[in-house]
Amino acid sequence: MLGIIVQARMGSTRLPGKVMRLLNGRPLISHVIDRLGMLRNEAGIVVATGQGPKNDVIEGWCLENNVSCFRGQEIDVLDRYYRCAKSYGFTDIVRLTADNPFTDIAELDRLIDFHHGGGYDYTHAFGHLPVGVGAEIFTFEALEHSHREGLLPHHREHVNEYFIDRPELFRIGQLNIAPTKTAPNLRLTVDTEEDWRRADMLATRATGPWLSTEEAIALCSSSA
Repeated sequence: MLGIIVQARMGSTRLPGKVMRLLNGRPLISHVIDRLGMLRNEAGIVVATGQGPKNDVIEGWCLENNVSCFRGQEIDVLDRYYRCAKSYGFTDIVRLTADNPFTDIAELDRLIDFHHGGGYDYTHAFGHLPVGVGAEIFTFEALEHSHREGLLPHHREHVNEYFIDRPELFRIGQLNIAPTKTAPNLRLTVDTEEDWRRADMLATRATGPWLSTEEAIALCSSSA
């Protein structure tokens, strides 16, 4: 079963509580989850947050909005992902974060298809899309391998670091991106106050219900 695990926490050091900050009147996490309604591939969706009491608000939002929630290690995010995926029986896992409100769903569907079609262990769409728009997917076996062997602090804090450090151990794929969506220097993630202002502007000025990557690039270019 394909699973999408969205990691979320309230304890961001640079922008505390950002996942509940409003973008165009709705919490940031709401934009992330609602956008997945456009996905063509069938997948289970789980928000994975930490066990600390400050994250109770995230679990509360999930309960109010009928979204599955898993609570695990606050700092050991790799362990949180592994135990969440194992608990739900996911065979392949898409990793998303709750501070990326503009994930390109069309490219995510392409990524999933490319991952399955190529028989990859780990597949990503990073490097060409704007920051915060791409995604990554890995098999449960690859996640389990990382959880078992990735013992350095950065392996535990970032789910994909062991794949990056030891690429010879995995079959890795990278999705090709069209030139119209290529803008690797554009930040569409929300990690700072400046990021939030940009994201709020984009969410407010979008011409349709869902901001496309091409429109985001155009809006940011015209407001530069």
